Amino acid sequence: MLTILYPYRNRETERVKRSLDSLMEQTNPDFKVIFVDYGSNISSASEIKKLVSSYPFARYIYNFSELQPWSRAKAINIGLRNVTTDYVFTADVDMIFSLNFIAKLQELKNPLKAYYFKVGFLNEKESRTIKPFDNYTIDSSSGVGAQGLSLFSIEEISKINGYDEFLHFWGAEDIDIHNRLDRIDVESVFYNTEILMLHQWHKSYRREETDILAKDLQLTNVVQINHKHLLFNNENGKAAVNNEDWGNGFSASDFQELKQDQTQKILLNKVDVITHFLFYELPNFKNGIINVCFVKDDFQESLKYKIKKLLGKKVPKYYSLKEINDMILLHIISFYHTSPYSYEVSDDLKKITFKIKK
Repeated sequence: MLTILYPYRNRETERVKRSLDSLMEQTNPDFKVIFVDYGSNISSASEIKKLVSSYPFARYIYNFSELQPWSRAKAINIGLRNVTTDYVFTADVDMIFSLNFIAKLQELKNPLKAYYFKVGFLNEKESRTIKPFDNYTIDSSSGVGAQGLSLFSIEEISKINGYDEFLHFWGAEDIDIHNRLDRIDVESVFYNTEILMLHQWHKSYRREETDILAKDLQLTNVVQINHKHLLFNNENGKAAVNNEDWGNGFSASDFQELKQDQTQKILLNKVDVITHFLFYELPNFKNGIINVCFVKDDFQESLKYKIKKLLGKKVPKYYSLKEINDMILLHIISFYHTSPYSYEVSDDLKKITFKIKK
């Protein structure tokens, strides 16, 4: 038996249904599904939980990370900690599987090989139709560089502590896991003999990134930062990453404790205030919850400030809220992502609320 592991957050129910329906029709039923919902909003989570739970082979796991940035690496690791089979396939809700997909995985299983697969891409119109797998018209297909959909031995992937949890938002986690497995003599193999999966069309999420503060969490240059981390792991011959608590989820009790905390401290966007918080207050705090709200100093918009600045007189130095957003998120990813925390930009984009339990 093997496990199909889905990482997920806030995607359309019909997309998920098409993927899971294709697993219902497998010629080989010797598999399980673990579906990790990495912090969908409550209404979406309720609907998806109901859907996933209707499949006899599937288990739904909710992680209370709604107010945290997306991390495919962390979502997969939570799933890996719950896998009870010897092999796991890291899936995606965009996938429609061929009838013999599980049978082929069973045939390929090898502890010293990490298989990844050629995928056929459907256009928008074709993605909305329901038909037998072989009747779909494929627009294009993936090449040797696309390693996201992979078959692993649980024993081997556990030796390197799973996916690298530094990696958040988008990019690098798939190439990195294959590179690190290679360092323990697990060979990466591209299976392109046939197309066993079809990718349902969706718009590119990266195109939605902006250079200004947004309600949906974003980090400037995160793709480049993740790529640099990938190179760092390569240059230093890294195999095992993370600490021993890798794959731990964010519990409902921790989420509620943070949500109910009322000890909020207001921090203005002054350079000295932010610097002191990031480099002294935050790292040295212990045994409690930090609850801070970052806001723009009203003085920055005053006539007095503008005149003094124009005359070259001493005035406070400020960060924009976007700059603060990027600095806080980078510190979270680098040092605090294993602690219970929440991070939220207000609807009017005028404040950032950060809570962390240390």
